[in-house]
Amino acid sequence: MNYFKPIQKTLNKWFAVPWYPILFGAYPVLALMAVNVGQIKLEAGWRPLIVCVVFAGILFLLLRLILRDWNRAAFLSALWMALFFSYGHVYILLTEKTKDFDFEQWLLIGWLALAIAFLVWAIKRSPSSPAALNVIALGLVVTSLWQTSSEVRSGGVHRVGAENAPVDENLARPENPPDVYYFILDSYAREDLLKRAYGYDNSAFIESLRERGFYVAQCSQANYIRTELSVGSSLNMEYLQDLDPSFTPDSIKRRVLWDSYKYSAVRYNFETLGYKTIAFATGFAWSELDDADVFYTPPPLSAGMTEFETLLLDTTLARYAQNFGWVDTDEVIGQNFRDRTLLVFDSMDDIARMPEPTFAYVHLISPHPPFVFGPDGEYTHPADFWNGKKQYPAELYAKGYQNQLTFLNQKLLTTIDTLLAESDTPPIIVLQGDHGPWLQPRDRRMWILNAYYLPQQQEKLFSTITPVNTFRIIFNSYFGGNYDMLPNVSYFSPVPKLYDFSEVKNNCK
Repeated sequence: MNYFKPIQKTLNKWFAVPWYPILFGAYPVLALMAVNVGQIKLEAGWRPLIVCVVFAGILFLLLRLILRDWNRAAFLSALWMALFFSYGHVYILLTEKTKDFDFEQWLLIGWLALAIAFLVWAIKRSPSSPAALNVIALGLVVTSLWQTSSEVRSGGVHRVGAENAPVDENLARPENPPDVYYFILDSYAREDLLKRAYGYDNSAFIESLRERGFYVAQCSQANYIRTELSVGSSLNMEYLQDLDPSFTPDSIKRRVLWDSYKYSAVRYNFETLGYKTIAFATGFAWSELDDADVFYTPPPLSAGMTEFETLLLDTTLARYAQNFGWVDTDEVIGQNFRDRTLLVFDSMDDIARMPEPTFAYVHLISPHPPFVFGPDGEYTHPADFWNGKKQYPAELYAKGYQNQLTFLNQKLLTTIDTLLAESDTPPIIVLQGDHGPWLQPRDRRMWILNAYYLPQQQEKLFSTITPVNTFRIIFNSYFGGNYDMLPNVSYFSPVPKLYDFSEVKNNCK
């Protein structure tokens, strides 16, 4: 007796129904999520997924009413959705490849011609059986889901993400443990670079830090050229070359890097000591400690859309919604960045008042673009600082960078005053650039702000200290650690071979 015949009969029955348009409606969202899995949270895809599936269903039903045939309606709806969802990808590709040719009108004419040709094709030659297209659609969806899920790591929160993460189980919490605030100020340059590159005098801010008791390492460099490398190294107190065997020069994979960023030796040590971990949304999933004890994120959809939804919109024919004034995707992005930045500063008083000792990891995407603040905190439109290809001309980048830096300095000083005033035990505060600004020679892109408020331990700091040694000093000075100081070295690496490192000398005197 063949037990598989009932199953085969059921499958044949199901695959004889043309349901593939619904899956073709879901696929563009799932594929875009798979490509950007480390950059966006999976939940960011739920709303656009539902919208696209509903859109596909409505189109399918409308065409069924017009054509009076399920198979023809399914086939035509799939073809038209392929045109709709691919338009933006082709538009972006042509924008990158062409310089002086105005292709937009011809692209629209071409898409209209294809839509008419697909209509004729569907009426005259649509497949009599939908089974093959059902299988193709199902395969595409399953592949995208697999690619997305393959990036999800297993394991508990209280772990480390790299093989050689230098945790120390013998650390001891003092009687009055200090709160620890680690501010990553994205692209914040050293004082001498700001003067040389932009003619920007940052001495008043640096002097204000010193007046408050900070040590500013005037010759400090980043250890790496990119955020994920630099901060991944800092949070693990180790050079990536020694942190995990997966960081080889020929590798372009980032899963272990992002995992070690999120589950670092520093976080492990503090949580072992009974510290409460505080973190903030950044807009980049790989850099968010969203499973921290307290995770701050702005109210959902405060700008009306998420960045993922604006990206999806730009890759479809619906990108023209912005031309008609229905939505401004650039402003949506800007508002989301503003919300996240202001939330950090608005939350500092509450964090300082928490009764438990806290380790606050605060990654501010500033003065890094997009440029959404003027020098006094006024809102600016991010598109005012880039060209038609969303590239930053040097003069506009310089203007936006300086505007944002001026505002950031004001907010940082206010925040520092709040933390110092509200803390019963003097806190530990680190202000650190992860790398320098864009459009600079590669050696100068290493020149970063690196400032420390280490009560009664300032004498252990020096002008050329790099971020990799930051928490080695902190754990040794306050928690009984026994970490050796590492050589202070900087490494450049290209894209996409992020781990193909070459040393960058520090010539600061």
